[in-house]
Amino acid sequence: MTAGSWLYTDKVKEHFTNPRNILDDEDKYDSDGRGEVGNITCGDQMLVVIKVKDNKITDCKWKTYGCASAIASTSMMSEMVIGMGLKEAYHIKPEDIVKSLDGLPEHKIHCSVLGDRALRAAIEDYYRRNGLEDEIEVEPARVVCHCKNITDREIEDFVKNGGKTFEELQEKTEIGTVCGGCVDEVKELLHDYHHIYG
Repeated sequence: MTAGSWLYTDKVKEHFTNPRNILDDEDKYDSDGRGEVGNITCGDQMLVVIKVKDNKITDCKWKTYGCASAIASTSMMSEMVIGMGLKEAYHIKPEDIVKSLDGLPEHKIHCSVLGDRALRAAIEDYYRRNGLEDEIEVEPARVVCHCKNITDREIEDFVKNGGKTFEELQEKTEIGTVCGGCVDEVKELLHDYHHIYG
């Protein structure tokens, strides 16, 4: 790892030191949609609330408990989506946020994932409140371990149901026991899901 890989861009520093659209008074904010992801025990937790008019996000406020990257990425995301149509905002990806920040150190990119997930959860909450459940998209499961045909959804469910270690997952599913080619990706997914769900 080079010394420069730890440095933050000027945009990240700006959004960290002067974050935009912070939710100051949660009790008085009348949101049309609310999304919360992460777990404070894992270091990052994000709340995103939105207001919607004519299928566009007219306001986006947030609270984040986490590192500089988490704060900066959520601040940037909130600016990006105000005035944006719901469908476009629903499909914001972590790389979109990272690009708008002129990059993040590689080891910090997972922080931006929570921002887009919290926004997506807020939009889905809006859809549910307004009887628009048909607009909610369920991402298709992706096979991670081809030898045992185990998907990312199964790994996510394992973590949601209290699973902790790779060894526990392997004992339960036999993931990575044939060719072992998926082990690194599985461990990375486990880390990410623990970061999200605690």
